[in-house]
Amino acid sequence: MAYYLDAEKINRSDLRKRLEDTDLVSSRASLLDGIQKKFKALEGQGILTLAQLRTGLKNAKRLESRSKKSGVDSKYLILLRREIEGWFPKPSPLKAFDGLPKGEIAKLEKSGIMETASLYAATGSAKQRAEFVKKNHVDADVFDSIFRCVELTRVQWVSPATARMLVDSGCGSVAALAAADSERLCAALERINKG
Repeated sequence: MAYYLDAEKINRSDLRKRLEDTDLVSSRASLLDGIQKKFKALEGQGILTLAQLRTGLKNAKRLESRSKKSGVDSKYLILLRREIEGWFPKPSPLKAFDGLPKGEIAKLEKSGIMETASLYAATGSAKQRAEFVKKNHVDADVFDSIFRCVELTRVQWVSPATARMLVDSGCGSVAALAAADSERLCAALERINKG
């Protein structure tokens, strides 16, 4: 299992559907305005996958070029870039996870694992986690808590501190977060924050 989405496998239609199905923050809701026409114009410029879109919008110069060639407004493309880059969160250093035993974090770092993406890549399956724990003499329960936090940092806008709060609230996986009742989760997070 990969830490990030496989941008090569997400085609233009999948990307458009993902945007349409996402509860976008109000400042990005305009991404849905004329989305089919805009995505068709980008397709005309050879952008068929999420990976190609990320490359095409990577910097201001490329973005302006795409805007001129496709006829899609540069402000729209800036918003689109911001949204899709949020799907690829920067890895967090393991030291950023407050409340986790520093000795266990040190063992992970000694094994060469310094940040979330590396840990997730090395221990994505249950078998890999069991082997890693045994090989590196890491406490299995503590490692489970660390891994749950790491998994949650894959979600857009989930920081190490938020991931820790989510795990403490009983929401210890991406699937559990997706299925959570928002009002109950909010109340649980408020209790944890006050504590």
